[in-house]
Amino acid sequence: MTEMQKKNEAYKKKIVVRNTAIVIGAAVVLILSFIISMNTGYTKITPLDTLRTLFGGGTEKENLILFDFRLPRIVISMLVGMGLALSGCIIQGISKNALADPGLLGINAGAGMMVILYVMFLGAQSFLSVFTLPFLALAGAGVTAIIIYALSYKKGEGIAPMRLILTGIAVQAGISALTTVLVVKLDETQYNFVATWQAGSIWGSNWKFVLALLPWLLLLIPYVLMKSRVLDVLNLGDDVAYSLGASVEKERRRLLAASVALAASCVAVSGSISFVGLIAPHLARRLVGPKHAILLPTCALTGAVLVSVADTIARVIVQPSEIPTGIMVAIIGAPYFLYLLGKSK
Repeated sequence: MTEMQKKNEAYKKKIVVRNTAIVIGAAVVLILSFIISMNTGYTKITPLDTLRTLFGGGTEKENLILFDFRLPRIVISMLVGMGLALSGCIIQGISKNALADPGLLGINAGAGMMVILYVMFLGAQSFLSVFTLPFLALAGAGVTAIIIYALSYKKGEGIAPMRLILTGIAVQAGISALTTVLVVKLDETQYNFVATWQAGSIWGSNWKFVLALLPWLLLLIPYVLMKSRVLDVLNLGDDVAYSLGASVEKERRRLLAASVALAASCVAVSGSISFVGLIAPHLARRLVGPKHAILLPTCALTGAVLVSVADTIARVIVQPSEIPTGIMVAIIGAPYFLYLLGKSK
């Protein structure tokens, strides 16, 4: 082995160790945010009381607060953060556009409109089963994605990244306008529910919603991780990907479907939370680089931390009331989005 090869091997090992340390660090931060969130709320529970309650020694009130109110919401916020972050990372990968995001492209809006139609015709309190919500959201997001893909696709050229972004923004504007018209027709109870939902409230804060969301993530996240090398190849450009034997359009459609399903299932239980799919991939990419085998896990952890922290702040910043989590994420995300726009000029 030559001296140059030895240096390359040493550099690769250094990168692997560094990235592994970053992933472990992100996991530790997520665990800390979980612990802090459990001990944060209008009703004070000390860390010792929380630990005692977790092991079955809590009072009836402590059990109610921790197991029925806080824990389901914390788990949902973390799962939603993972799903939306991975969805954004996939879209950025297949479009080769750093500003792509399921919220900006209108996928979240399409999922949301289907849920709003359900509320409009059957009522805000008529969810016969929370397990139908992800399927409803997926139908709306799927139709939206098909429209965006069809309008962005050009025969012989495939998907142009800029055309995809512009088409997504236009479709989102149309769906938002239609949603506004529908909201006007709602009664007071329905309107209050939809207004809170559109602001990105973790409204499904019970274990049924956790069980409704969890199977989707358990199915889709391993599939996405398996496609990490495909995303790396797609990032090299269509010509290079074709030369390496990749079925570019087929793989792009599959990954887009996975991204849509992740976003739709999360939107169904959390409402419209924007910017997570934009911020988390960027932060993860700055930490570990563009290789998706390490980028995707880091992105999932970053998204989980972002939404968990935002939800914790949203619960306590105006006690005894609370603000929707989506607003808190937007407060963080909007300046970062403007920064990215300025940087991309």
